[in-house]
Parts: sequence; structure tokens; C-alpha cells
Amino acid sequence: MLVISSKNKREIKAESLQAAARVMQRCDALALASLNPDYIERTYLSKAHAQANKIVEGWISEAQMESWQDSVGNVWGRYTCKETYAPVLIIGSHLDSVVNAGKYDGILGVLLGIELGNFLARHQIDLPFHLDVVGFCDEEGVRFGATLLGSQALAGKWQPEWTELTDERGVSLAEAMIEFGLDPLKAMDAKRDQESILGFLEVHIEQGPLLEKRGLPVGVVTDIAGARRFDFVVEGKAGHSGTVPMFMRNDALLGASSCIQAVEEATKRFDVLATVGQVSCEPGAVNVIPGNVHFSLDIRSAKDVVRDRALDWLVKKMRFECQRRGLTIDYIEIHSADAVACDGRWQRLLENAMHDSDIEVNSLASGAGHDAMAMTGFTPMGMLFVRCAEGISHHPAEAIEVEDAAAALEVITRAICKEGGVELPSQKLT
Repeated sequence: MLVISSKNKREIKAESLQAAARVMQRCDALALASLNPDYIERTYLSKAHAQANKIVEGWISEAQMESWQDSVGNVWGRYTCKETYAPVLIIGSHLDSVVNAGKYDGILGVLLGIELGNFLARHQIDLPFHLDVVGFCDEEGVRFGATLLGSQALAGKWQPEWTELTDERGVSLAEAMIEFGLDPLKAMDAKRDQESILGFLEVHIEQGPLLEKRGLPVGVVTDIAGARRFDFVVEGKAGHSGTVPMFMRNDALLGASSCIQAVEEATKRFDVLATVGQVSCEPGAVNVIPGNVHFSLDIRSAKDVVRDRALDWLVKKMRFECQRRGLTIDYIEIHSADAVACDGRWQRLLENAMHDSDIEVNSLASGAGHDAMAMTGFTPMGMLFVRCAEGISHHPAEAIEVEDAAAALEVITRAICKEGGVELPSQKLT
């Protein structure tokens, strides 16, 4: 039973603020590990990836933790239990980025995990399990197109055919691994022993506006939405803009526009999230009727059945809109991920820790995908969201407050200690 005095609460909050300030400084420092001097770009198996791993390993060592890199390029730290063969609790997130990224997406969760390890080491807290901190190598999938590579490798879901994927320069994943110093034939060695893993916790910025709207620093994640992505193509007939009468046209862009409007209608009918983020028009001349239009579709929901029902309705609506204009429409699915529910026990642990931290208990779903999704079926997983300014993410304007980072650190510290059945230190913290 944890004993939490008022004095203890003040001391924990004070140390959390100090640690959070250090985390913010390190987020700034890690932003310099980039392929581009003008913005953050840190992709899988790049020089920036290697640089980031080296920097993070140094911080892990400073926190008095063991460090290593696994066979796919994930970087690890361990706060060691006295019992060699004790089970393992994993906390972490990803270190890779999108192009022109912010400083905190993924990174925050890794660095808070290191600070948790530092706290445990400084106060010589004996947990009945090893605490492993992981910085996953490729959550975003920017370079080779496949996502969650690092976390899927941990969970034993690595696919050997991934080594045949190529980047925009034609470099295969296998070639990139060799250049990085890894052996593509040993990629599956990154799998951890499932029976030894107690669970996985990921701390991540919300990437949305709900916590800010609620005026709260952190929230417990209940579900992670399942996403499906498609490439659509609408085929019409190109022609001269000055000679083909309007009533005789088969304008692919007008048809695609009707389809895109139907996407918005579907979101309202079925309460799903859907986005058309890419559109290209051919031949693309100012005086030519569009004959061919490509557009993307990303559709998400916390309930797969609702998402799929919306998709079925949408495809029928699109076909109708194109048929009435004398157009054809076709599509291919390029990504599919089922929705996942966070472990109920993890949710309760985090909620109790929020209560003990004098933070209003609240929960929310995630519309974005995360490494935690790869843990489904492998180990119980939980997620904690941290408020971010205006919900902006995947952008240089991404921002958080040091007080919110401190709140997140306090919550996960209490949750991990409660999971281990140990008391937080009551002595003055410095």
C-alpha cells in the first residue's frame, strides 16, 4: 500500500519539474540529429538515426542504466532488478520523424522513460521487475513505406520481405541495414521473449486538441483508431477546354470533386475521421479538360465495423457520382490497421496515478497510430497522452509546456511504483 503524504507530493512534483526541464533541453538537442540542417528529418537507418541512437545511449548511461542497440536499430536502456531472471516492463516510444517534424512526437516518451529510470536509480528503488526503456527506430515509415518496423520486430512480427523494400533512391532496406552496421538476416533476433514481458507503456503527445480544450495536462488513452488507406483513380476523357461543350464532357476532376465531397458526408453520417490528403490531375494543363485524377483516402475509427460500414457506403456513393458523369473509378488499398483497445488494467493504473498526482482523471481515444498498436496480442499495453499546443503535430510548431511534461513524468512514476508495490521516497528530493 503506497503512503502518499502532502510533503511527499510536493517533493515528487518538484523533482518532476527539474527532470522535465532536462527533458525539454534534450528534445532541443536531439532535434539537431537531422538529415537536413534547416528542419528535423530523421529517418530509419540514416546517419541521423545513428547519431540519435548514440546521443540517447549517452543519456541512458548518465541515468545509470545499461544500454544497447538491437538487431533492427532500436536503442534500449535497462534499470536492472536485483533478480537476474525477473520479468520486464517496457516503456518507450519512437525516435524517428517525419520530414520537417516537430521536436516532441515520439521523442518525449523515450526521454521521459529515461528520466523515470534516473529517478529510480537516484533513489535506489527496488522494483520486482526490470524496467526497459526503448527508442523505436521506425514508427513513421517515411523512408521505406512500412510503418511500426521497430515495435513490430520487438513483438515478433517482423516480415523478412521487408528487407526488399526500397527508398526513393532505390536503396533496399537490406542494403541500408548493412550500411548501418546491422545484419538483415538477423532482424528477427529483435523479438523479445513474450513470457518475460509484463507490459508496455507509451507516453506520447496527444497530436490533437482535446486535452487543451479540457484544460488538462495529461489523459489516459482508451483506444487507438484503426486506419485504412487507399489510392483512388478516376478516369474520364481529356479534351480541349475551348472546343468540347460542357454537356459532352467527361471531366475526371469534377467527378473526383463529387467523390471528395462524399467523403465529408460519410464522416457526418457515420461519425468517422476521413481525409483526402493527396490529389493529382492529368494532364494538368490550364486549357485541357482533366482526363485522369488520383486522390488518396485515409479513413479511421475506434470501431473497425463502423469504419468499414462508412467505407462501403462511400465507395457506392463514389461509383454513383462517377457513373452519372460517364467516368470510371477504381482503387487499391495501401494500408490497413485494425483498431486496438488499451489494456483495462493499465488504464486503471494510470487513472489512479493521476488521482494521486492531483490531476483530474480523464480519458480519450487516439486517432493516430502508435507503436503501442504493435504490442496487441504480444503484451498488455497502455498509453498516456500529453497536452500539446493547438493539437499541432508533425510540424515545426509542435509545442508542449514543461509543466505538462512534469505531470506526465509524475504520473508514470507513480504508476510504475504502484505496479511494483513499492513506496515513493518520502525524503527530500534534490
